[in-house]
Amino acid sequence: MANQNFNTFNRAGTADQAFDVGLRAHMIKVYNYMASGLALSGIVAFALFSSPELASMFFQVAPGNRVVGLNMLGWVAILAPMGLLLLVGFRAQQMSVGGIQAVYWAVTALMGVSLSLLLFRYTGASVARTFFVTAASFGGLSLYGYTTKRDLSAFGKFLFMGLIGIVLASLVNMFFPSGTMSFIISVAGVLIFSGLIAYDTQKIKEQYAESLGRDVAEKAAIFGALSLYLDFVNLFQFLMSFMGQNRD
Repeated sequence: MANQNFNTFNRAGTADQAFDVGLRAHMIKVYNYMASGLALSGIVAFALFSSPELASMFFQVAPGNRVVGLNMLGWVAILAPMGLLLLVGFRAQQMSVGGIQAVYWAVTALMGVSLSLLLFRYTGASVARTFFVTAASFGGLSLYGYTTKRDLSAFGKFLFMGLIGIVLASLVNMFFPSGTMSFIISVAGVLIFSGLIAYDTQKIKEQYAESLGRDVAEKAAIFGALSLYLDFVNLFQFLMSFMGQNRD
C-alpha cells in the first residue's frame, strides 16, 4: 500500500515537472515572438526615419526632417493594424498557424510606421533612454505576473474598463485639445498598461494549461506575444510623452 502511494506521488511529481518544463518553453516562445516583433517594428521605424524618399511615401515631410502630415498610404499603414487585429480576433479558430503568424508580422511591421513618428519628433537619445526604461519596467511587471499567486482576473476587468476610458478620452481630446487632458491620459495610460503587462502574463500561463494540441499551443503563443507586444508599445509611447525631448 505504501509502495503504491509512493508510485502515485512519484508520477504526480513527474507530471508537474513536465508541465513546468513545457510552460517555460511556451513562455520563452512567447517572449521570442514578442522580441522579434519589436525588432521588426524598430527596423521599419528606423528605415523610414533614415530615408527621406521612403518616409515621403507615408508622411508629408517638411524641411528639417519634420513630419507635418500623413499621406493616404500613411493613414492606411496606421489604421490597418486595427483592422488586422479585428480580423484575427473574429477568425482565430478558422485561421491556420501560418495565417496568424502572417497577421502578427504584418501588424508589427505596420506598427513600425507609427513608431517612426517618435523618431521624427523626439531626440534619438531620449527615445533610447525611454525604450530601456520601458524594457526594465516590462521585465519586472511580467515577472510579477508570472510568479504571483494572486488571481489578477478581477484586476484585469478594471484595467479593461480603464482602457476603454482612455480610448474615449483620447477621441474627445482629438477634437477638443487640452494639455491637462493629455497629461491625465498619459498618466492613466502608463498605469493601465503597466497593470496589463502583469495581467496578460498571468493569462498566458493559464491559457497554456488549457491549450491542447500543437497548433492550439502555437496559436496561444502568438496571441500571447501580440498582447505583450501591444502592452509594451503602448507603455513606451505613453512614457515618451514624459521622457521624450523634442528635436526643436
